[in-house]
Amino acid sequence: MEQNSHPSQSAASHSPCTAPRPMRIQQLDSEKNSSSDNTQPRTEEYLINMGPQHPSTHGVLRLVLRLAGETVLEVTPHLGYIHRSIEKICENETYTQITHLTDRLDYLCAHTNNWCWIDCVERAMGLELPDRAQVIRVLMAELQRIQSHLLWWGVFGMDLGAFTPFLYGFRDREKITDIFEETCGARLTMNYFRIGGVVWDLHENFIPRVNELLTTFPALIDEYERLLSKNVIIQSRCQGVGILSPENALAYGCSGPVIRGSGLARDVRKDAPYGIYDRFSFDVPTGTTGDCFDRYQVRIEEMRESLKIIDQAIKMLEPGDFTATIPRKIKLPEGAHYSLMETARGAFGCYLYSDGKSDKPVRVKLTSPSYNNLQAVNCMARNLKIADLVTIVSTLDLVIPDIDR
Repeated sequence: MEQNSHPSQSAASHSPCTAPRPMRIQQLDSEKNSSSDNTQPRTEEYLINMGPQHPSTHGVLRLVLRLAGETVLEVTPHLGYIHRSIEKICENETYTQITHLTDRLDYLCAHTNNWCWIDCVERAMGLELPDRAQVIRVLMAELQRIQSHLLWWGVFGMDLGAFTPFLYGFRDREKITDIFEETCGARLTMNYFRIGGVVWDLHENFIPRVNELLTTFPALIDEYERLLSKNVIIQSRCQGVGILSPENALAYGCSGPVIRGSGLARDVRKDAPYGIYDRFSFDVPTGTTGDCFDRYQVRIEEMRESLKIIDQAIKMLEPGDFTATIPRKIKLPEGAHYSLMETARGAFGCYLYSDGKSDKPVRVKLTSPSYNNLQAVNCMARNLKIADLVTIVSTLDLVIPDIDR
């Protein structure tokens, strides 16, 4: 996904966080003239709050900006406005009950979050799943990846002043949301996966509706490219802006489209395949510059790759059991257990520690991609303008409950 930087915004003019921090500006005229002329305006550093209800933060996130005029000197994220202590709540619930809490973290990746927790429990149990259940999980996860990217694409356009993409994105997202509703009865915080498989089999309309999506959706992605990707205003707002080098992406622990936009083909589905992802053929899109436009293009291409996986999975779908037999009361072997999966925003991990006696975990720790990706915002936004920060935050695709702990 090579592209030329906008002429006024080269990589050199917007260097990453390794660049020296700007000096404090105390006044515009020199010190030697200040005593003789007190009429000159003075510019000093100041702090402003972007959020916690700013429209471009997509939730109750507070960013404290240190500014010199319109230039961003430092960004300090403040978390915890919706603190719910989910990890502590999990320690007082059974392994089965915890599942529904995980889809409240990243509500745009409810299926994958449920799957990650369930996979952690199933690994500890040494449980073997039916093939049909495995295929259904992949189908749901990839449909949700597209659904999540569609919402991001529409909101991204609106953040940059283009309202039409929001309508297009939600128009097409509804087609997937309707499939989910028909299958599991929910449209946002889905709770369809269960320890051992899925709660019930696919709806009879599922395969025809997915096949229709496979037929029509590639042309819709082309339409998105014509509408937004090739817009010169969007390109000038994104190209050369918010550059994140591969070294800094690794240092901050970034994942998902954020790290892949920096040119690193890191994807849990490829690096440490879970479920049956080792049976699928797909590519991992990466960027070349690590700017906002690369992160944009990575998500566009990921929708195409998810369609490839869905097409292969539909052909693998055979009649059979959709769940395995499990004990009514689940107790895990004593020790630590961990699972890691690739959501639409990056690597989501579930850690639990079992005492081997109770049907509840002793300790739960959830690691989310949005938390790490947010930490790089100061690195990407330094020395840029406030308007550039809006673009950067939008290309991080944050879900605020996924950050909060």
